[in-house]
Amino acid sequence: MKISLNCGALGIRVSFLEAVELATRYGFEAVTPDVGALVSMSDAEIDELKRRLADHGLVLGAAGLPVEFRKDADTFRSGLEQLPRAAEALRRAGCNRMGTWILPGSAELTYLQNFRLHTERLTAIAGVLDDHDIRLGLEYVAPRTSWVTQRFPFIRTMAETKDLIREIGRANVGVMLDSWHWWHAGETEQDILSLRNEEVVAVDLNDAPEGIPKEEQVDSKRRLPAATGVIPLKEFLGALVQIGYDGPVRAEPFDDSLARLRPEEAVAETAEAMKLAFGLIGG
Repeated sequence: MKISLNCGALGIRVSFLEAVELATRYGFEAVTPDVGALVSMSDAEIDELKRRLADHGLVLGAAGLPVEFRKDADTFRSGLEQLPRAAEALRRAGCNRMGTWILPGSAELTYLQNFRLHTERLTAIAGVLDDHDIRLGLEYVAPRTSWVTQRFPFIRTMAETKDLIREIGRANVGVMLDSWHWWHAGETEQDILSLRNEEVVAVDLNDAPEGIPKEEQVDSKRRLPAATGVIPLKEFLGALVQIGYDGPVRAEPFDDSLARLRPEEAVAETAEAMKLAFGLIGG
């Protein structure tokens, strides 16, 4: 596993090259790529970036999917048309992982209608990415407060996500795991042990606020890894070790207190939290 820096998830705004510098300074092993920045780079600039990463022992983590597949057909079609260019830029830079999340409900589509729509659109996306040797990770969103208000609840567990992946039927599609959603879904280490390393594309690591019942927790209010001990990260990470997971692990706390810090301070706090979490498994 490689500890990866994702500045956007910390609420700090820096350029991609500044993120690379921060990752180097604070001991990260990977950095989340900025698709837009990579697309705008020339071949020479990509080569220089790769040299810079190699010099500091860094690799690129999982990129975010730049296609909006949750909205109307025209929006999806436009994003899909632009995806080959983004995928090619990622491939040239050495990134072979990309991830996105699934909304856990709809105001209009029934479960089956939504499942069919996701299957159709994500199959098309996965085909483009496969042409560029990029894997796609799908993240389920599990907190009750995220889906209970929806007229038609949708995928919100690992089991349901695996059903969707089987229906898509492409070898380059897997799970993007998040300790927050794993905990909210009531899952255990056995659920993670049901996966193979190649089925896990990326991992997010978070803790939950203390003193709030699980059913009242809000998705946008999390904590840095190992900050409270509410989420059993030793079991979560230990199971990933057992399946031999070798990809990026990044913090995604959505904690307003981090966004109020200078970028260097927020990254330093995150690095310390990640090291503390990995210390739970002796890593």
